[in-house]
Amino acid sequence: MGHCYHHALSSARKWGGTAEDYLPLHQWFDESKEITADFRHRALRHHAQGIFELERTFGATITISTGRVVPVRVIGEQHVLEDLGFIPSFADWVRCIRPQPWMGRAQPIHKLVDPFATPPEPDPHPPSQADLDPAAA
Repeated sequence: MGHCYHHALSSARKWGGTAEDYLPLHQWFDESKEITADFRHRALRHHAQGIFELERTFGATITISTGRVVPVRVIGEQHVLEDLGFIPSFADWVRCIRPQPWMGRAQPIHKLVDPFATPPEPDPHPPSQADLDPAAA
C-alpha cells in the first residue's frame, strides 16, 4: 500500500467517515519510518503485538465523524494486511535478523554496581614466576 493517507482512505471506504478519522492510527504504524525509511521499519509495529499496542494507545474503539464506532484492532489489522498480505508475529520478524557478534556482548555490569555481590574467591594455586615467564627458569 504505502502512504498512511492511502491506508486512511481505504479505512474510510471500508467503515465510512473520512480519511482524517483514521489518519492518526495509520500514522502511528508508520512513525517508525523516522528510524529507517525502507520496509524494515515495519518490523517495529507491523505484527500482531503492534496491533494490540495500537489498541492500547488509541483505545479499543474510535468514534468516526459519522458517529459510527469502529474497533481499533480491525483498523490495525487492515493496515498490516494491506502492507504485508498477512499478520506476522513479532517472532516472524526476529527470525529474519542475522545475529552479529556485537549483539550478544552484554557486559557483566552487576559485578561493578551491586554492593552485595560477593568478590571472587582468591586462586588457591596462583601461578609461579616460572609459570608466567618460562625463560626466567
